[in-house]
Amino acid sequence: MSYKFKTEPYEHQQEVFDASWKKQNYALFLEMGTGKTKVTIDSMGALFKENLLNAALVIAPKGVYGNWVTKEIPLHLPDDIEREVVLWQPNLTKKFKEELSSVAYGGNEDVLRILVMNVEALSTSKGSQVATKFLKINPNSMCVVDESTTIKNRKAARTKNVIKAAQYARYRRILTGSPITKNPMDLYSQCEFLDDQLLGFKSFYAFQGRYAVIQTRTMGNRSFQHIVGYRRLEELHEKLDEFSHRILKEDCLDLPEKIYTSRAVPFTPEQKKAYEQMSEYAVALLNKGELSTTANVLTQIMRLQEICCGHLRTDDGEIQALPHNRLNEMHNTIDEMIGKVIIWASFVYDIKAIEKSLADAYGPGSVVTFYGDTPQDERDEIVSLFQEPDSELRFFVANPRTGGYGLTLTAATNVIYYNNSYDLEIRLQSEDRAHRIGQGDHVLYVDLISPGSVDEKILKALKNKISIAGQVLGEETKDWLL
Repeated sequence: MSYKFKTEPYEHQQEVFDASWKKQNYALFLEMGTGKTKVTIDSMGALFKENLLNAALVIAPKGVYGNWVTKEIPLHLPDDIEREVVLWQPNLTKKFKEELSSVAYGGNEDVLRILVMNVEALSTSKGSQVATKFLKINPNSMCVVDESTTIKNRKAARTKNVIKAAQYARYRRILTGSPITKNPMDLYSQCEFLDDQLLGFKSFYAFQGRYAVIQTRTMGNRSFQHIVGYRRLEELHEKLDEFSHRILKEDCLDLPEKIYTSRAVPFTPEQKKAYEQMSEYAVALLNKGELSTTANVLTQIMRLQEICCGHLRTDDGEIQALPHNRLNEMHNTIDEMIGKVIIWASFVYDIKAIEKSLADAYGPGSVVTFYGDTPQDERDEIVSLFQEPDSELRFFVANPRTGGYGLTLTAATNVIYYNNSYDLEIRLQSEDRAHRIGQGDHVLYVDLISPGSVDEKILKALKNKISIAGQVLGEETKDWLL
């Protein structure tokens, strides 16, 4: 092989590269920061050098897909490989169409053509059409799904469209450090993308029947199938092992430890009353059979979470503030911390309240917010300022769905979870913003918990999910959370 690395691989990266680069279908289950992106780019380069590949479609979450173009490909793809890289633009302007047509759909065979798209674009017909056309025209291509749990929902339009487009690619890769964020059923669509025969089942229901324990339950006047447990997980691990590689940070990176603790946040009388009323209301809906959909259940859980955080959303969408102790407990926690702090909060109402409270206490220059409404052109500047050790910016208050992916926030050694979600991937990704290469100190994680509330149930669910994931991936259960 004539391929020469541009950036020298670590031993574990070399091992994964050697095992995977020629494989048509492969899963890189490498934890954040261990180099799954580098290995994938080097695989593209090596296959191109061997005249086995002429194009690549990279599909990644909205928050990180641009990094492939601006950082990762220039950093790792050897300079002697001529490339033409196109970053997807949702507005199909005349200029972009011309660039896409000339670069992605033809031209010199001596050039490696790379199209990078955000996975959300595959939910649309125009995005799906572009991806499919690109792979059809370039049959000696690779299709990569970065953070492949974005296609774990087999019923989602983007999942169906990604799998449909990928059938025209010669090589396929899925990249994620956490392939199981809910339960082992998450694996099916990800593996179907690689090859619908890899797991040895002709349908999802056959797969589910093999590895899930299912019972029929009745809710109101409706009956439905419900998963109550899992089985044969060792067998599933052995199947995955045939076409995947698993690398943990602890196996290859000399990173400081994570430290977990929690702070109890008692309810105020007003919160307790509102929480009990909302719980009774949810039970009544359940008994009537009106919580028969997952969406309805999640809505009620979200309302309970909002009450824990000190506010209540009425049926007409208005937000009613409740007396609460969460902000005070956050300040008490910060008083015991030295250095910069990341505060993750799921609700915009809370993000704004936290920002105001910290600005009042420490000055307006001490805090910044990062969520859906944060302008795209300001986001890099915000992160850079936070990373400056001598800047007055001490607090990074963010929604983990927005800021939990792709950011390096190693200036912080303290992380507060104002609240959590049931999504394990969001939790793990947000933890890794501070705990990654470049972090020289241990990182303290503090969960604010109202005893006897949905807060405790969510943490228990997260612990259970990571335990099951560990069984499938052949790992010991981690001492994680409290």
